[in-house]
Amino acid sequence: MSDALPAAPEAPPRTLASRISRERSARFGLITIATVVLLAGAAPIVAAITGHGPTDQYPAEALSEAGVPVGPNGDFWLGADGNGRDVLVRALYGARVSLLVGIPATTIAAVLGTAIGVVSGYFGGALDRVLSQVTDIVLSFPFVVTALSLVALNLGADGSPRISPVLLVIVVIALFAWTYVARLTRGLTLELRHRPFVEAAITLGASHRRIILREILPSVAPAVIIYWAVQLPTNIVAEATLSFLGIGVQAPTPSWGNMIADAQSTSLYQVQPWFLVVPAVGLFLTVLGFNALSSGVRNVLDPAR
Repeated sequence: MSDALPAAPEAPPRTLASRISRERSARFGLITIATVVLLAGAAPIVAAITGHGPTDQYPAEALSEAGVPVGPNGDFWLGADGNGRDVLVRALYGARVSLLVGIPATTIAAVLGTAIGVVSGYFGGALDRVLSQVTDIVLSFPFVVTALSLVALNLGADGSPRISPVLLVIVVIALFAWTYVARLTRGLTLELRHRPFVEAAITLGASHRRIILREILPSVAPAVIIYWAVQLPTNIVAEATLSFLGIGVQAPTPSWGNMIADAQSTSLYQVQPWFLVVPAVGLFLTVLGFNALSSGVRNVLDPAR
């Protein structure tokens, strides 16, 4: 009778979600992003508790006789801005706008860029040349000037926007962001096109659709996911930039960009610094969280690790 102990069962392979949650930078990013999302979701609750709406003005309670906004107190937890509006409530609603713009814009750009890049790299030839030229043409347009032109075209005869400014900002950002995804996926597809498993699928008579969906896309998906997480904070900053310049989300609708612009248009933030600090910190933490998440996801999905 053998005295050998039975071999210990092998540990089950970790799922992707488990591997990401164990990565320190990804975990920090997820916690930071979850905090921002929870605060944005709590905006209506905070507004109900304080009794202050995001566009409501309270000059009698929030401004001194000299027109200086009050600092943090029992009624205005993080003070007021130069128009007598609650800074905290506006910052929380501004977080909703930033996420509402950044996530859809980045997702649309990732889907569109992946489709164009994979098709271009897989089929090659004249189609590849045409799509590559289209990508280069889009990249040649200056971002701010194009945004200004689209905003002007969006104004009707009475000066009101034809479509929602938020939707317009999403379209503008997506129109510029997809080009980088397209270049990335095209390069990856060109390399994958000559891999043995793809050539074997072609030899066996698999359709182009099946090869793209079953062989190419699963191989480029990790890179696209990493790019999505990397590009998202950039697009949030782009929304803030457009709003700061007055061509994005328009006042009185709060966004972090136009809140920072309002603060810098006067010197009131020198006596009421929360007026400027709150939206700036919110923007910083959101960008930091998504950058940390993208770094962690890259560490997990990088095949060289």
